[in-house]
Amino acid sequence: MITRSPASLQRVIPTTTEKNDPGWQAQLSGALRDPRVLLARLELDEGLLPGAEAGHELFEVRVPEAYLARIRPGDPNDPLLRQVLPFSAETDSVQGFVSDPLEEAEHTPRPGLIHKYAGRVLLIASPACAINCRYCFRRHFPYGENSLSRAQWNDALDYVRNDTSIREAILSGGDPLASSDKRLAWLVERLDEIPHLKRLRLHTRLPVVIPDRIDDTLLAWMSATRLQTVMVLHINHAHEIDDAVVAACSRLREAGVTLLNQSVLLRGVNDSVETLAALSERLFEAGILPYYLHVLDPVSGAAHFNVPDDEAVILVNALRERLAGFLMPRLVREVPREKSKTPLSSCNS
Repeated sequence: MITRSPASLQRVIPTTTEKNDPGWQAQLSGALRDPRVLLARLELDEGLLPGAEAGHELFEVRVPEAYLARIRPGDPNDPLLRQVLPFSAETDSVQGFVSDPLEEAEHTPRPGLIHKYAGRVLLIASPACAINCRYCFRRHFPYGENSLSRAQWNDALDYVRNDTSIREAILSGGDPLASSDKRLAWLVERLDEIPHLKRLRLHTRLPVVIPDRIDDTLLAWMSATRLQTVMVLHINHAHEIDDAVVAACSRLREAGVTLLNQSVLLRGVNDSVETLAALSERLFEAGILPYYLHVLDPVSGAAHFNVPDDEAVILVNALRERLAGFLMPRLVREVPREKSKTPLSSCNS
C-alpha cells in the first residue's frame, strides 16, 4: 500500500485555478442546453435545427463551454460536434436498437448497484453528466430509481460488504465526478472500510469536458484512500485533448491515479485508421493508456453512429500495423449475460 504524507500531497497537488475563473460547479450548471444556441454559437446552418430540436426532445443537449471551445465553427462534420449535436436520425426506429442494450436492469440486485462481472460491482454515484453524448448507452437509463441518498446507500454498501469475492468498486453514472466532493469522499471512505476491496475505479468524462474538475479538493480525497485508484476516461478523438486536459491528467498521475481510456467506434467521428492512430498517440502523450475500443452499443437513437463489425475489424487490423502494441486498444463488444467484455473477433453478431 502506498501512503502519502501531507507534505507530499502539497507537492503533487498545486493550485492552478485563477480566482477569476468560474469553478467547475458553475461550468457544470452553465453548460449549453439549447440546440438553437448551439447552432448559432458555432455558426452552423439553421437547416440543422429541426433535426436538432427533435433529438433534443428525446435526450437533451448539454455541452460545457470548455468543450464547446474545441469545436470548429462552421463545420457540421466536426468530430466533436457530431458527438453532441442531435440529428434527425435520432428519431428513427431501427430494428435491434433498444432502450436497454446491455440489459442492465437484469443485473441490478440493489438500487444504484449493477453487478454483471465477477469480482467487481458498479455503483451509480451520480445521475448527472457534464455532457450528453448522443450515442450514450444509458441515455434511457432509469436514474430516478437508482439515485440514492446517503441513507439509501447503506443497502448497496451492505451488498458489497457481504460478498467477499468483490475486489473492485466502480463509480459510474451518469458521471461520478458530477457529484460533489463531499458526497464522493463520504462514499469512498465507506468503501475504504470494506477489507476485501482492493481497487477503486472511476469511469468519467469530466476531466475531458471540464478539466477544472481536477482541483485540490478532488485530489485530496482520491489520495486519501488505501484503495488503488484507476480512472477510465472516455475520449473518442485526439481533438478532445487540449492543454487543459493534459494538465488535469498530469495532476491525477502525480496523485497516484492510473489513467486508462476507452473509446467508442463512431461513424463520422473516428472511423478511420488515421484518426484512431492519432488518438492513441495523443492519449499516450497525455499519460493515458489506450484500453478499450468499443463497438457501438445498440441503443435506440444512435444507430447512425454504427460501424459494421467487419469494417471495425479491418480498421483495427490496419491500426495494428501502424502502432506499437502498448498503443493498441482492445476492440470489444459488451454482450448481455456474458461474463466479460467480448473481443469482436469472437462475436457472432
